[in-house]
Amino acid sequence: MSKQPKRSPLSLSHLPLAVCLGGGLLLFAVHILICSLTQASPAVSGLALLAVYVMLVAGVFIFHRTRLARLAVRDTHLPALGNLMMEMLTGIDAPFLITDELGGVIWYNRALLFLTGRRDSLYGGNITAFCPLSMNELIRDERIKEEGVPLSMNGRHFRAKTYRMPVSGKNFWLTVFDEETALVAMAAEAAAQRTVVAHIMLDNLEELAQYVRESLRSATNEVDRILKGWAAGMHGVLTETDRNRYVLIFPAEQLEACIADRFAIFDEIRNVRIGENGMPITVSMGISALGDTLEERAKHANAALDTALQRGGDQVALKTEEGVSFYGGRTKMVQKRTKVRARIISGELCSMIAAAGNVLIMGHRYPDFDAIGACVGVARLCMFCGVKAKIVLNRADANVRTCLSRISEVEEYEDVFIDSASALDLVRSDTLLIVVDVNNFDIVEAPEIAANVQTIAVIDHHRKTVDTDRKLALAYIEPSASSACELIAEILEQCLPQGGLLKEEANLMMSGMLLDTKQFSANTGTRTFSAALYLRSEGANPGEVQSFFKADLDEFVREARFASNVVIYRNMIAIAYFDGEGQDSDRVAAAKAANKLLTVRRVAASFALVRIGDTVHISARSDGSLNVQLIMESMGGGGHFDGAGAQVETHSVADAMNLLKSAIDGYLDAD
Repeated sequence: MSKQPKRSPLSLSHLPLAVCLGGGLLLFAVHILICSLTQASPAVSGLALLAVYVMLVAGVFIFHRTRLARLAVRDTHLPALGNLMMEMLTGIDAPFLITDELGGVIWYNRALLFLTGRRDSLYGGNITAFCPLSMNELIRDERIKEEGVPLSMNGRHFRAKTYRMPVSGKNFWLTVFDEETALVAMAAEAAAQRTVVAHIMLDNLEELAQYVRESLRSATNEVDRILKGWAAGMHGVLTETDRNRYVLIFPAEQLEACIADRFAIFDEIRNVRIGENGMPITVSMGISALGDTLEERAKHANAALDTALQRGGDQVALKTEEGVSFYGGRTKMVQKRTKVRARIISGELCSMIAAAGNVLIMGHRYPDFDAIGACVGVARLCMFCGVKAKIVLNRADANVRTCLSRISEVEEYEDVFIDSASALDLVRSDTLLIVVDVNNFDIVEAPEIAANVQTIAVIDHHRKTVDTDRKLALAYIEPSASSACELIAEILEQCLPQGGLLKEEANLMMSGMLLDTKQFSANTGTRTFSAALYLRSEGANPGEVQSFFKADLDEFVREARFASNVVIYRNMIAIAYFDGEGQDSDRVAAAKAANKLLTVRRVAASFALVRIGDTVHISARSDGSLNVQLIMESMGGGGHFDGAGAQVETHSVADAMNLLKSAIDGYLDAD
């Protein structure tokens, strides 16, 4: 039985008597005063005051009885109500507890004790003894009032909702744990059964068909068998939609296994070889788990396949909510022998130029001969189409000064070269921007122009590294080409009449091809020499072009400083560095040093590092056996299979070298 509260000495039972006595004495005193100070009759005054006293006593009596009745009801039901509230709280199925501001346990129900699996009392302890989150973490923001904080305890999933309870100026917290284990399991099962779409393409059959035809059919049948077996093992559905193209639909739970083995299916397909030289068949794949509908996932998968092809093929481009991931890409792309696509692109490009009000042309920052030569070639095409064109570049760059000195004598180019500030004033609604020798808009000569122009065309030979959110009117990205000048030369050959290219323009474009092919010693194919032959027929002079590559004494000394600091890493990687404060011209010296290191025996790839300001610039080159683009991509850079670069934000060349070695290890150890 609950204890009754103690009453004060002046309890409710004595209060009416005190009021009556006090009131009577007060009225008697008033009667004496009236009789003493006035001529009023004592009898009349006494009767009046007596009537007032009777009314006072009656009021007190009625009030007291009502009060006693209420207290009787409270005293009768209060213990029962208290017991009822306690039974209700302890009987709630959802685990909950009350804590102080520091998380000290003040009260909890049986469901919480059962959840913790403990037999001893939780009183006096802290919520962190059984909950993975502290009190501060549970109440860190207002979202706890609506959605709660997800957490796991003893293999079960809960959503903790915490409510503040102010009592006597102090805050207490009521935390309720709503279990959602079944909901989490259902969500995981739904995610596992979510359909993933993959677009698959045998990417080098057209080129292989130029060499061998008799064994091609049996090889494609073998690849078809491998793909169908792979699809069946993942409980997926594989459909051939076109010649050498497939669509695969499979559950998302199988995707994790593919990522874990880094799509080992690619190695199995590469083992299918044809011809006397045993040339491998390669596959490109675009996979998407992104999108709410099957149609959206199919579109994303197709876009991912385009990205994989633009990066050189033989790889997977996987689109998820986190972005695009790439797997594979270790086989050097075979150069295409036909110019069918070049003819189609030239027609589309001429139509776009003719429809534009004006044309802006630019390459990447710190342009080399390939970027400048490609810009000049596009400018000639615009002149042929009768549209004004401007080339955007930084005149202060050493390479730019060398090229401008060669073409400054041509009257048509007197006002063609402008800086980015002047070019921004020329942007209109009908402006066409043509970007050459780069497909990453973060490193173009003037990113602000690319952000403001509506119609953009890209012509590049580097592997695509990032997806742009800009919709391109034309994207001609051909990683199998030796240089951007090669691609532009093929377009000009399709469009310009014989003799339509000036000798100075042909020399600049030839210098770009010589630079990127290392004097036609690397990354060359029949189309490379065909483009060089076209430029030679238009007046390009190899002797004059060679003079472009002559260095002054200062540049020669800068390049020599790299040769004195060379280390060999993992028996086949040469790393040169200049351990000092470099200048902008040292970037060119680093690139030349990396090229020269490839002439050393048993060196498969070379890297040259130089610090300029707060950035370490890295030039990477390969003899074709290693993909330096993948190594540079892991460091935030990019480029081509056998020529790439990256920039690392650090004050120390040693730190950048450690990052480079880690990237090399990641590439080599992934084999």
